[in-house]
Amino acid sequence: MKSKLTKLSAFIISLAIIFACVASAEAVERDEIDEKINSTSEYLLQLQTPTVSSTGGEWMIIGLARNNTLSDKFKEGYYENVENYITANSSSKLSSSKSTENSRVIIALTAIGKDPSEVAGCNLFEPLADFDYVINQGINGPIWALIALDTAKWDIPNSDSSSVQTTRESLVNYIIEQQLSDGGWALTGSSIDPDITGMAIQALAPFYGYSSAVKNAVDQALEKLSSIQADNGGFTSWGSQNSESCAQVITALTSLGINPETDSRFIKNGTSVLDALMSFSTDNGFSHSINGAYNQMATEQAFYALVSYARLCDSGRALYDMSDTVGTVFKDINDDGAINVSDCTCIQKYIVGNSTLSLTQLYYSDINNDSVINVVDVTQLQKAVVS
Repeated sequence: MKSKLTKLSAFIISLAIIFACVASAEAVERDEIDEKINSTSEYLLQLQTPTVSSTGGEWMIIGLARNNTLSDKFKEGYYENVENYITANSSSKLSSSKSTENSRVIIALTAIGKDPSEVAGCNLFEPLADFDYVINQGINGPIWALIALDTAKWDIPNSDSSSVQTTRESLVNYIIEQQLSDGGWALTGSSIDPDITGMAIQALAPFYGYSSAVKNAVDQALEKLSSIQADNGGFTSWGSQNSESCAQVITALTSLGINPETDSRFIKNGTSVLDALMSFSTDNGFSHSINGAYNQMATEQAFYALVSYARLCDSGRALYDMSDTVGTVFKDINDDGAINVSDCTCIQKYIVGNSTLSLTQLYYSDINNDSVINVVDVTQLQKAVVS
């Protein structure tokens, strides 16, 4: 009996040691992430004021703003640059063919608490109301239009009578329809590209909890992403492993509330996709390729991916859920022209199964943006109506 107790005690002690080591490893990993976020933030803030640009522009602003380290100099300087850019452009359409130009600026402006519908006399949402213009760019257009619109549940303006009206349903349906047979998405071809797949998941994430079509599409994509993850935890796009692919997968997972450091589907040989991203670390930021030199685009994407991960760990809002910046958004759910008790009743009937709601209505009913529609949402809306 004594021998069994001794063995049991030894076993328990061994388990305690193992768990202590695991906890220590996780603590060190998070410390390393925080240190990298801080050092990268400090370096980015030393660069020139961001402009309207896919590099050295909006993604830098978004990362710094969501990390709560954006300086007043950058915030004010960037907004001034946006105003000057729009004025020089003389149009709310920032590109004749790429709707992502508008979407990117909308996301950045929302991140800094500015209204994209009133910038230098222009409404940046207006071009996105034209569905043909949005899809002209291929899958990228709808993905980023949806992300931009959903940063603060922005309304989609009415399009010109000669245009096809954009709706959230049309954007979601287009993305799902473009899903490849292998479960992923790509700009071209019939094989999954992890970057575009990660972006598509980010766009669909807000609807995951109450749309079976979205859930099925995202679940297939997650399964495929897991199957193509390399043995070292990384991902390959356009023939080579790179940091941007890791960054987009991490941002996708965290948008769904999935921890990339603990979810076994995205850990290969004990190495997570987060570990893989950190392997691209350089002085001041990140490289595009393994053992490569500092790269600005890679740094900006890796930075906001790490910020997205940190926000998840700290129970903060998702990277593109900017209700913490603009405040909780209440919408007219039953489209009667007012936000009142009828909207509360609309949600209650849905919860008990007495009515159905459209995708947009469901999205508007998710007051706290947790992808679940329940009494918590009703309560928040009721308090808003009363006050």
